[in-house]
Amino acid sequence: MSVSDTQGSDPQGLTPGLSVRDEFPIFEHTVYANSCSQGALANRVRAAAEEWLEGWDENGAEWEFWVERNEAARAAFAGLVHAEPDDVAVTTSVSQGVSALLSSLDLRGERNRIVISEYEFPTVGQIAHAQELRGAEVVHVQPAGDGRIPLESFADAIDERTALVCSTFVSFRTGHRHDVAAIAELAHAHGALHLADSYQAIGAIDLDVRSLGADVVTGGTVKYLLGSAGLAFMWMRETLRQDLLPTQTGWFADEDIFAMSIADYSPHVTARRFDSGTPPVPSLYPGVAGMTLIAQVGVPAIERHIRRLVDRLLAGLDELGATVITPRAENEYGPMVCVLSPDPNALVAALAADRIVVSTRDSNLRMSLHLYNVEDDVDRILAALAANRALLA
Repeated sequence: MSVSDTQGSDPQGLTPGLSVRDEFPIFEHTVYANSCSQGALANRVRAAAEEWLEGWDENGAEWEFWVERNEAARAAFAGLVHAEPDDVAVTTSVSQGVSALLSSLDLRGERNRIVISEYEFPTVGQIAHAQELRGAEVVHVQPAGDGRIPLESFADAIDERTALVCSTFVSFRTGHRHDVAAIAELAHAHGALHLADSYQAIGAIDLDVRSLGADVVTGGTVKYLLGSAGLAFMWMRETLRQDLLPTQTGWFADEDIFAMSIADYSPHVTARRFDSGTPPVPSLYPGVAGMTLIAQVGVPAIERHIRRLVDRLLAGLDELGATVITPRAENEYGPMVCVLSPDPNALVAALAADRIVVSTRDSNLRMSLHLYNVEDDVDRILAALAANRALLA
């Protein structure tokens, strides 16, 4: 049974909130609201990491198991975005996947423009600008004064010279959620490809590549998928991965990884051609464990749970008179809420003193909620913010 077959149903009866909370020891003493940086550690994820170490200790090189875990990760990623495993590359990071993708694009002709939103993670922006060495022109789409990036701004930047349009699902800086389908439609109208980075969404927002519109979707395990750093994925449309040949590659991208040939370049016929070298074995075990837990609870149920908690948080912030940076329209926010602060680092420290873990970007306090949070967590956060009202703008 694939991960997609288990979405929304759980034989163990796990549901978001108290049902799953015992999996996460940190809640015995701390309110954890920083999943946008790193998911909380689950018991089963710790056990999976120990399983890898025990196998290494007992047997040394366990290639049979390591390859199986790599394919289990591929299937798990595919299930979470309602895709087929053959359309998913397993990577060590979004950086690796996007670099391989860009290496497959010919940017020497007239179609050399890469359009990126100002809310992209540095990975996407830095890799895009690196292509200027290959003749690319990079255009930034700027946010409006209200924190949104209007669709019209993308429309102004995209034209027949555009090769690729990049838009994150959820901004790591503000919590703004892009209209990915509409941006993809704009890109396609001009013959461009569309890349959507789901890192701040996958595991917290139900994503279906069959209806999303994007040509490429990236993401990884370190946040809402509850795994460690070092494991990510890149999904692409079947017709697209048949046409693109990356020049950034590795032996696990070959048509036969155990042929050990150094005689030619023989990329796999599936999205595996965008894999790279030796897979990230230490990250595969906890990554698969975390994704299995997410699948058992079900992303649709998680998304509904998060929305209720976020709405409670937003209502409380309004009562405090806080300046919420995250847009508030129905489909413009997800699991992360950002609040303006004159000294966000001091505010993070003040909440940490109350055993509340949050984070900051720019001048904003970031609070992100997930399947393991409950209403009491939200209320404790609001009480701590009220006690530190001078640190809210």
